[in-house]
Amino acid sequence: MPETFAFRFGEFPSNLCFYTSGEDLFAGLDVVSFDQNTFPLFAKYAQPQHRVVWPAGEAHKDLSSIEQLLEVCLSAGLGRDSTLGGAGGGVVTDMAAFAASLYMRGCRLVLIPTTLLAMVDAAVGGKTGVDFGGYKNIVGTFYPANEVRIWTGALKSLSEREYLSGLAEVIKHGLLGANRVWDLVKEQRPAVLARQNSVLDELVREAVLFKARVVEKDLREVGERAFLNLGHTFAHALEAVLNFDGTLSHGEAVAWGMDRALSLGVRLGVTDPQWKDEVHELLTAYGYRLRLDGVLPEEVLGAMKNDKKKKSGTVRFVLQKSRGETLLQPVDDKLVLKTIQEGL
Repeated sequence: MPETFAFRFGEFPSNLCFYTSGEDLFAGLDVVSFDQNTFPLFAKYAQPQHRVVWPAGEAHKDLSSIEQLLEVCLSAGLGRDSTLGGAGGGVVTDMAAFAASLYMRGCRLVLIPTTLLAMVDAAVGGKTGVDFGGYKNIVGTFYPANEVRIWTGALKSLSEREYLSGLAEVIKHGLLGANRVWDLVKEQRPAVLARQNSVLDELVREAVLFKARVVEKDLREVGERAFLNLGHTFAHALEAVLNFDGTLSHGEAVAWGMDRALSLGVRLGVTDPQWKDEVHELLTAYGYRLRLDGVLPEEVLGAMKNDKKKKSGTVRFVLQKSRGETLLQPVDDKLVLKTIQEGL
């Protein structure tokens, strides 16, 4: 039996289930969505008769893919009490959850994240969505899964780059106050990078539970949950300018964005410079590129205007005083532009 933690996200009960093998991951699912990367790896565990296998990558995270899955649900005769599953990275889990929120105004949903990024971020907390008009996750809903089934054995198949992409979000949780996560990424870097089983199991569990506790208090991001977007205003704008072309993974963009956010905080007199330097050194030690080229700073600033954290038309930046001390603040465009320029 999996180790299970029960949460309630708003009106939605949700179980986070940690499995020790992949054998029972797909039990009880009526339709499952995969992408072309994950299906070959997990087909031997998946028994459902009905499935959708999407092309891999962000380029297919759109409304037409949602329509394809909904058509399969209809043809399979799913009811509201049927269970739709999504097995894959964040693109798959976001789209499966979005489709489940729409089908008959909401059917049962089980997510099986197979990347580190999906485990610690996309699959937990109920955000669903697709890209639209060139902007990431601009169309979506809040719809937490009935279950999130996590098996860290799936992470052994990831490329180094994809693993590091997810690790950036794990490190972010450490910055925000996940104490055990911070201890592990600081003190156990060789074991973390080597994906040593015991360290990886603890790291993933602590990161997932940290996020779940935040979301349980603030499902719809009216308060503390917004802090989980540390680095993301910069990151999402950069990804939009690059047209999500794979030049940077999401986690690589987030690492750059966190470095920029802390630099902006220092410029404003909000962030302790020693804290900014400590994080910069840690991100560098894990191999993240914090200086980029080939991007116009003005374009990144322009892309921020569509950030989902806007309030009354003003973009608010997630800033930090030090570890675990986080705030939201609007910032003058000139200061933001200078901060972007420093990272390019």
